[in-house]
Amino acid sequence: MSPAPTISVILVCKNPGSRLSAALDSVWSQLHVQPEVIVVDGASTDGSREWLEARRTKLTALVSEPDAGIYDAMNKGLAVARGEWVLFLGADDRLVGDMVLSEALNWMKKTEAGVAAGEAAYDDGRIYQLNSRVNPLARNFVHHQSTFYRRTLFEENGHFDTALAIMADYEFNVRLWKNRVRFKPIPLRIAACGTHGASDSGHWRGYREEIAVRHRYFSLNRCLWWDALSVLRFVRKKIMRTFTR
Repeated sequence: MSPAPTISVILVCKNPGSRLSAALDSVWSQLHVQPEVIVVDGASTDGSREWLEARRTKLTALVSEPDAGIYDAMNKGLAVARGEWVLFLGADDRLVGDMVLSEALNWMKKTEAGVAAGEAAYDDGRIYQLNSRVNPLARNFVHHQSTFYRRTLFEENGHFDTALAIMADYEFNVRLWKNRVRFKPIPLRIAACGTHGASDSGHWRGYREEIAVRHRYFSLNRCLWWDALSVLRFVRKKIMRTFTR
């Protein structure tokens, strides 16, 4: 068996259309590091499945079958991943520059943290990065498109909770934080992200799941203020979308 790769990039998609090519090209173009590239396709019917089959030699693994959602697909990718670190992308995401994985790896070699998080820049101008002081009560504090997880964390702490359709990554991050896993910010922009993801849709279910996750790990008194802010964020987004239609 060949040596285990340093980084596994797991890309999940379903009927992604032309976006898929840009996402994978950003991974295939990386210099000085050869990531393991795993694509989990939810049985696409838009031609993406055939497009991927024609490029199988550039993929470490291709899983194309019906799934129960984004996090079920991520778990399927984890089942075949062999890298020391794991990065999750969607078809809407692109790595920023052809040296980003190499530069990120240089930072990760300097830390014993379980999670190393860089910066995610969204196409609408929003930028997210991990604060040095994590507040897991507020909302999801890292974005998976710019976050590297040690693969052993999933063996030790379990996988994504597929009962959550939108906020399973938040639940997993809080679970790690409660289990005293260290989160390390790295000063590097990792990914450019589209605005069509499930967690960015503005649907009430995402906010409801965020509140449910909070109550799973923290007392009622600690949650109430942050629950109110979640409701206000939902109302604000609803109003903004009404006026921008």
